Amino acid sequence: MKFTEINTKSLEELKTLLKEKETSLFELRLKLKTMQLTNSSEVRATKKDIARIKTALNALQRRA
Repeated sequence: MKFTEINTKSLEELKTLLKEKETSLFELRLKLKTMQLTNSSEVRATKKDIARIKTALNALQRRA
């Protein structure tokens, strides 16, 4: 997910997206520990998405 896609979303959409990504990261970490994850780069990509969402949330809160 690119930052330009995230930047166009509203505050509520960003909060729900952040919650979804955090649960997804939790599930990916569980799969990684139990050797069920085939593509381990998904964990890194999800962490980067979470960072992008948090950056956009912070920017929105500073504007308000």
